[in-house]
Amino acid sequence: MKVILMQELKGRGGEGDVIDVARGFAVNYLLPRKIAIEATPGNLKQLQQRMHNIKKREDARLDDANSLAAVLEGKVVTIAAKVGEEGRLFGSVTAPMVHEAILEQLGVDVDRRKIETHGHIKDVGPHVVDISIYREVKAQITVDVVAEGTIVAEPVVAVEEVQAVESAQSADSSESEVETEPVEAVDEADEEPTEAPEAE
Repeated sequence: MKVILMQELKGRGGEGDVIDVARGFAVNYLLPRKIAIEATPGNLKQLQQRMHNIKKREDARLDDANSLAAVLEGKVVTIAAKVGEEGRLFGSVTAPMVHEAILEQLGVDVDRRKIETHGHIKDVGPHVVDISIYREVKAQITVDVVAEGTIVAEPVVAVEEVQAVESAQSADSSESEVETEPVEAVDEADEEPTEAPEAE
């Protein structure tokens, strides 16, 4: 079924493009959401009359997209995540997280649906992410994933160290208790001779 796009359809075209799609996709999705209209002879004639304005809008969109791509291209954003052993994340870095980092760190608001992380980001370190801005205009950024707070690998060592310290402290306190008892015994011994002459 041929339809005329009224706005961009990712991977298929932009406003004014006539494309061929499955009837079910058109009837159930594109037409109800006004993303496209049926390519009837009347609609095609209207399209021809509107092509000049559509082209002007399209050129403006492409200019904006290229400007945005220039701002984003090659930039690095940092995302702090909870990390486990061997640099593996608890969960993964998602497109909404990348969107938020771009907004906060670069001051650019991009469509989170157009952020391509190439699968799940589950490790610390740099990851290349593609952003589809408009039509074929894309930008690549680097998402640097770093550990948030204390990672699991460190607490394992830390716990062992804490246990060693606690064991040493326990041993010290036991020794100090042992040392304390003889001191008290010596005091008592000192007191007994003192009392003995008084008894004489």
